[in-house]
This record gives sequence, C-alpha cells and structure tokens, in this order.
Amino acid sequence: MTTSKPSKTKFWLLAVAAVVLDQITKVAVLKNFEFAQRLNIIPDFFDLTLVYNTGAAFSFLAEAGGWQKYFFLALAAVICFYLARSIVKDDFGTWGKTGAAMIIGGAIGNVVDRMLHGHVVDFLLFYWQNWYYPAFNVADSFICVGAVLLVIDGFKHKKDKAV
Repeated sequence: MTTSKPSKTKFWLLAVAAVVLDQITKVAVLKNFEFAQRLNIIPDFFDLTLVYNTGAAFSFLAEAGGWQKYFFLALAAVICFYLARSIVKDDFGTWGKTGAAMIIGGAIGNVVDRMLHGHVVDFLLFYWQNWYYPAFNVADSFICVGAVLLVIDGFKHKKDKAV
C-alpha cells in the first residue's frame, strides 16, 4: 500500500498571504502618509507612522553606506531557500512548517521593499511614555511569530526524538 504525503499547499499559500497582506498595508501607508507623519490610534500606546529602514531589525547596519541592501537581499534568499527546502523535505513538524512559511512570506515582503524602494517601509509604532519600540511592519510580525513557531517545533521534535 502506498502512503501519500500530506499536501504542503497550505504552507505556500500562507507565505503568499503574508506577502500580499504586507504589501497591501505598505501601499496603503505610502499612499496616505508623508514621511514621519503619525496618526494616533490608541492614545499613549500605538500610532501608525511612515518611516524607512535601510538596515535590518532595530535598524541594524542602517548607516552602512548602501552595501547592506545587497547583503540583506542575499541573506533573505539563503534563508528562504533553506526554509523552503526544509518544508519540502518534511524536516519540520506542522508548527515548524507553518513558522517557516511565515518567515518566508515576511522575508519576501521585505525583499520586495528593498527592490522597489531601496529600504523597508515600517509603520507600526508602539510606545509608552518615553519608551518606543522601533517601528515595524506586517512582514516583521510574520517573521517574529514564525521564528517562535520554529522554536516550539524544535522543542517538540527534540522531545519526540528522545522517546
């Protein structure tokens, strides 16, 4: 009897959905905001804004002079290739494949920005009194949640292998 492997279509659709949702939100912000303009949504906690990031998380390498754009494009390609390969080869459980798809979608969303604009468009700004979390976007959210799911999957697989 032949056993068929479950379809991975849902993971690829999740990655595509992440890219589409990310780009739709960025287009809306670019169309409706001037650079550094802020719109308060939740007083003393959350604003929509428009800022650009030429670096990575927390503006890492933002002032590097331009070469970082190509570095981050190459890094995203390598990571996406590795994660896509891992989904295809069933290296992860369901949580890990979901996380990998979210990271792939988020990474591609930010790659689109770097290719089109030369920087990443950020617009979600959380703060409290004088503390500000660096502005981020939907793609960044997918990447962070995806990373957490990969870690959870790693612990689950480690536990399964120990039994």
